Amino acid sequence: MRILKFFIIFLSFFSTKNLHSQEGFPLNGVEDNRDNHYAFINANIIVDYKTSISNAILIIKNGKIVSVGQNIIIPKGVRAFDLNGSYIYPSFIDIYSDYGIIKERKTNSSSNWMSSYTNPKILSAKDGPFGWNESVNSEFNSVENIKIDSKKSGLMRKEGFGSVVSHNMDGILRGTGVYITLADEKEQTIVLKEKSSNHFSFRKGSTSQNYPNSLMGSVALLKQSIYDSRWYKDNNEINNEVNLSLEAINKNIALPNIIEVRDKLRVLLAQKVGKELNINFIIKGNGDEYQRINEIKKQYTNLIVPINFPKAYNVDDPFKNNNLTLGQLKHWEMAPSNLYFLEKNDINFSITTHGLKNISEFRNNLIKSIERGASKENILKALTYNPSKILNMENKIGSIKESFIANFIVTDGDLFSKKTKILSNWIQGKWHRVTNTNTNDYKGEYNLSINEKKVSLKISGNKNNPSATIKLDILDSIEHKAKLIVDDENLNLNFNIKSLGDYKLSGYYSNGILKGKGTLNNLEWINWSAVKVEEIKDDLSKSNTKKNESKNKIGSIIFPFVEYGTSSLKIAEKRLIKNATIWTLEGDGIIQNGDVLIDNGKIAVIGKNLNSEDAIIIDGTDMHLTPGIIDEHSHIALTGVNEGSQVVTSEVRMKDVVNSEDVNIYRQLAGGVTSAQLLHGSANPVGGQSAIIKLRWGSSPQEMLIKDADEYIKFALGENVKRSRAPQSSRFPDTRMGVEQVFVDAFNRAKEYDKNWKNYLSLSKKEKLINSAPRKDLELDALAEILNGERFVTCHSYVQSEINMLMKVAEKFNFKVNTFTHILEGYKVADKMADHGVGGSTFSDWWAYKNEVKEAIPYNAALMTQAGVVTAINSDSREMARRLNQEAAKSIKYGNISEIEALKMVTLNPAKLLHLEHRIGSIKVGKDADLVLWTNHPLSIYSKPSKTIVDGKIYYDLDEDKLLRNQIKSERARIISKMKGDSQGNQFRRVPNRRVDIEFHCEDIIDYETLTLIEN
Repeated sequence: MRILKFFIIFLSFFSTKNLHSQEGFPLNGVEDNRDNHYAFINANIIVDYKTSISNAILIIKNGKIVSVGQNIIIPKGVRAFDLNGSYIYPSFIDIYSDYGIIKERKTNSSSNWMSSYTNPKILSAKDGPFGWNESVNSEFNSVENIKIDSKKSGLMRKEGFGSVVSHNMDGILRGTGVYITLADEKEQTIVLKEKSSNHFSFRKGSTSQNYPNSLMGSVALLKQSIYDSRWYKDNNEINNEVNLSLEAINKNIALPNIIEVRDKLRVLLAQKVGKELNINFIIKGNGDEYQRINEIKKQYTNLIVPINFPKAYNVDDPFKNNNLTLGQLKHWEMAPSNLYFLEKNDINFSITTHGLKNISEFRNNLIKSIERGASKENILKALTYNPSKILNMENKIGSIKESFIANFIVTDGDLFSKKTKILSNWIQGKWHRVTNTNTNDYKGEYNLSINEKKVSLKISGNKNNPSATIKLDILDSIEHKAKLIVDDENLNLNFNIKSLGDYKLSGYYSNGILKGKGTLNNLEWINWSAVKVEEIKDDLSKSNTKKNESKNKIGSIIFPFVEYGTSSLKIAEKRLIKNATIWTLEGDGIIQNGDVLIDNGKIAVIGKNLNSEDAIIIDGTDMHLTPGIIDEHSHIALTGVNEGSQVVTSEVRMKDVVNSEDVNIYRQLAGGVTSAQLLHGSANPVGGQSAIIKLRWGSSPQEMLIKDADEYIKFALGENVKRSRAPQSSRFPDTRMGVEQVFVDAFNRAKEYDKNWKNYLSLSKKEKLINSAPRKDLELDALAEILNGERFVTCHSYVQSEINMLMKVAEKFNFKVNTFTHILEGYKVADKMADHGVGGSTFSDWWAYKNEVKEAIPYNAALMTQAGVVTAINSDSREMARRLNQEAAKSIKYGNISEIEALKMVTLNPAKLLHLEHRIGSIKVGKDADLVLWTNHPLSIYSKPSKTIVDGKIYYDLDEDKLLRNQIKSERARIISKMKGDSQGNQFRRVPNRRVDIEFHCEDIIDYETLTLIEN
């Protein structure tokens, strides 16, 4: 013990000095060139996550490991320290941090989002030959902006970390990270790798530049930047242009590419974007990956995951508890199991402290993860080997091996035990104290002798933080407080009692006796000793009894991870619907008491008195069977609707922001909706590319997309795009004629772009070697697809003059507008629409909600139908979509059309507008089994779906819905009860106000992403 004591004193002296002075730096004093050469004996050495050596020896010299193993001969002159069975582990590596980064102060764009909307900042204000967008900071090198942060490094060392990858967490392309140690030395000595990694995100950061203002815009900017960098590399000599941002992308793209995302759906998005760009992103997630683990594991991905488990909410107020969603409650319960699920599914991951408000919780959360089933070996691997492997430094750090950097920690036991303390953290071979650990426990009753006087001394409490009291006599009831400071074998005891005087005693422990010298009233030197007469035993009644208890039950993962999610995914089974009134919307018309056989997700047979031995029978007696409702114009299930920062944003894709967790999917299934086109908003003349989905509740965003569906894009006309409601807007255009010019200019550019690409692609291989490829432009790609008949336009419209205008623009460029949506003055130009071949997707009876709809009439749908226009009724509303059957019925009243034609307006007609009538929209053999079984006449306000079937799978069932509601109540009650008993009661969080369930529609001027920024 005295050897260890001297060891600590010795290292305390030298830890503040550089044992080797830095070359090139002036020396103020005498140079000290002694080697940093130590041996550690009698240690349990954890070499790496799969190897350990007991009773081992470790020798280090000048920051490197010289040898490790048993029966090693210690060289002469090397100071050896006996660890007496203590443990040595590799120090942890945090691969995702902003430790020590010097940050510039910038104005956050979210602080004045309305100003950025009405008066957009188009170009970058960055000085120098950089890229056009301030969110692209690829030229930023963290190594040039690093400064030691002694406070934070000390906190991280206490948790076992010896090194970190640090980078600037600002922007979409963030530049390079630097790999550094957590030693409190000069910045020049802590850098292990100047450019260790390349960093990305989907968040624009602190820039006040307007573009992008949505998640889909961020994705597009990231992709375009990569494509631009590749073109710049191949055409640098021709360009006569210097762009340091693009140069930096090319220089750094070979580094490990790390992208930060905010939730599990964006992990899937990052995988998709990485695949498109041929970049194998290492994805820093948010700790909820277990919720989509099956989809994540389909593509090989290295994850970086936090362990910032959510604190329990204060659930004492039952009314406020209604603000907590089931997903929030379940995540509180299941988050500590995330590492277990990742390990179980063979997903490689590293662990980061990022997201922890209090770093001191890190090891406790690790232990909690182990209690949930994660193995110690895999967690150690995630903290050592995996990050070193990502950095291509697995042969230099992350293990206790010969020639490795001497980064290791010394513990007094198993690192992943609650009782274990980290004693010291060695970084680059230099000692850092972590725990002031006292080996001796002095707790007990003592007879304290001071010269000739005797009093009673009582020492109690934790051995590392003991307390003391004095009684003048053993039988005395009055206890006088004393100040006690213990440092292993040394202690100081101070107390002041009027009848005795002011005592200051210093001493040490020897052979079971405390003794030493001191002063009385700061004048008289005295001797003292204390002999223990009785042990103080711990109160066993307060001991933790949970050890023998079985693990608390946790809930199951549900798909999706929100209300009405289920623990298993829906499956397609062979089903026979019997005795229903079938609305085929085909030549068979309405079949009374008919049967439909569903097999393998398709409509197999239609008829009467059908039988199938292996089919599940569904009794349709007194019910009506129709095709599933198709909403041609929807904004549900999207994370953001508008990228309204520029007049043309054809590069953005709604497919990138499909939100499969939106409960409106389930609610619309309850209204009989089975398919929908998810559209960009109407903030700009040329909006984003559509996503056409089936409402496959519980599926991933990618699985919801209708495979092989045609591609669409949203255009817009009128008040929204010319900023009628933003009179101070500086964004072009301000007039309807300006809107026309936007289209003409965009298609002229696209025409020239398409011509250049066609010319290039027609060249021979030899000719391509001497001719450069045109720059790939995602914006013009989409417009060129329109010109080539590969993408179709659906256009937000109201006023007849603009409707005519766009048809003429389209005809000028030799394409047809596919659909005019809203089209509330369509009745005025229905004949021209029919001649052009464009369809109409309208409201049933909306009018007078803004100036340009003053002349809307409820006869619009019927009049367009009579003129030969394929006409659909749409929702543009999460609420109205749940009753589109009733919206269609209004045309019977106002237009005197037949029931079948009315029903077609929400089934077969929108299918035609989406070019999917060969698959959906009617009941016909061979079509997808997208069906609704109604309790009554399908156009009646008294009817509701009994079952909604998509691809032969029952995604909504009226009886199951009742069970789900009870299960939700029961699950909420179970978790809230568990939360009340949470042991961390002093850390309860206030129940937040429930986030407003945003109603997305065409008139939005901001989106979910912007609202989230404002909230944060």
